[in-house]
Amino acid sequence: MSTARETAVDVPAAPRFAALRNRDCRPYLFGAAMAMMADNIEHVITYWVLWERFHSPALAGFQVISHWVPFLLFSVYSGALADRFDCRRVIQAGQALFMLASVGWGVLLLTDSLQVWSACVLLVLHGIAGCLWGPAEQLMLHDFVGKEGLPSAVRLNATFRSLGVLFGPVVGSALLLGLGPTAGIFANVAFYLPLTIFLFRTRFTGHTRDNGIARPRMGLMDSVRVLRDIRADRTLLSMIILGGLGSFFVGASMQSSMPIFAQDLGAGGAGTAYGILLFANGAGGVIGGILLEATGRIRPTVTAAVVSTGVYGLSTLLFAVSSSYPLSLLLLVIGGIANLASMSIGQTLVQLLAPPADRGRVIGVFGMSANGLRFGSGITVGLFGGIVGIHWSLGLSAAALCAGTLLAGLSARRPLRPRAT
Repeated sequence: MSTARETAVDVPAAPRFAALRNRDCRPYLFGAAMAMMADNIEHVITYWVLWERFHSPALAGFQVISHWVPFLLFSVYSGALADRFDCRRVIQAGQALFMLASVGWGVLLLTDSLQVWSACVLLVLHGIAGCLWGPAEQLMLHDFVGKEGLPSAVRLNATFRSLGVLFGPVVGSALLLGLGPTAGIFANVAFYLPLTIFLFRTRFTGHTRDNGIARPRMGLMDSVRVLRDIRADRTLLSMIILGGLGSFFVGASMQSSMPIFAQDLGAGGAGTAYGILLFANGAGGVIGGILLEATGRIRPTVTAAVVSTGVYGLSTLLFAVSSSYPLSLLLLVIGGIANLASMSIGQTLVQLLAPPADRGRVIGVFGMSANGLRFGSGITVGLFGGIVGIHWSLGLSAAALCAGTLLAGLSARRPLRPRAT
């Protein structure tokens, strides 16, 4: 890997919403949004059922752990699978696991045989499905649009995923109330089908632009080699560190701690405040993706990634100490915009800098950091919040994110000494 590309990557300008203009990428984006919505629908239904059946805080904690730890343990291997095999089939395997999990929940509810151990198995299966999807998806995006349209494809994919996250709870609640948990979870399987069927129809494999699949090795030492090569590219390493910082210190804690902030802010009642705060948190990502794509002013550079991550940390810090409901809503939207910008820039740079033969593995390392470390926010915010209070724990975690972002930015700008060959 080169060590000279530390602050910018030369990417030709692409038309606004280039990925949506691409007839191959466009149906994938819509299918991915529906699959992400189905992911969140399953969370809404199953989490409610598990709490009603078992009233177990420990099981509630395991729900978060089981969702993100597979990313920490298996993302590099998932990237190796994407490097070695047809990415269409890898994604379909992940979608099949999602559907199997939904059907499994439905059967257990229908037969009234749900137990804690079976719930834990299905929760882990769901987490593995998401881990399997990630690296192969990024290779497909690159294959659809090429280098020129990659920033647009990554931004719009993140935006459409945010739409799925935003509408998943709404549709999930409607299914839960209208059909009940059993019929609702069976109906959820249908939302995974459009993406699965599309992947049978597209000619792109994730490797078409790289002249086919190279069939690289998948051994442990080969993964170690990839990690060693990443260390030699300061820009690549900085993006992985930035993604990990945001995940570890804030990560999944915002949504889980929102009921406490809603109760403390309490405008219009805690329940109403909770719903609006959640909507603002999800809407920020959608607004950010549309703004970034419509303006096209933010290029994929280290400086842009550092600034957007810093804004995300600062807005989270101010949200933690805010006592104003309108200001808190505004900070959540700003944080959502900054977080989407940071993650999409990081993902774009990782793809552009990764060598084609190891692109899936490198993306897997980024996923391990940006997604797998989300379990840490349960410690930095959740467990620590039980000691000092959630406002203090989130505020201190956000301050640590700001400090870490600054250090990562300074490190990325410092020139590297040439390595001996």
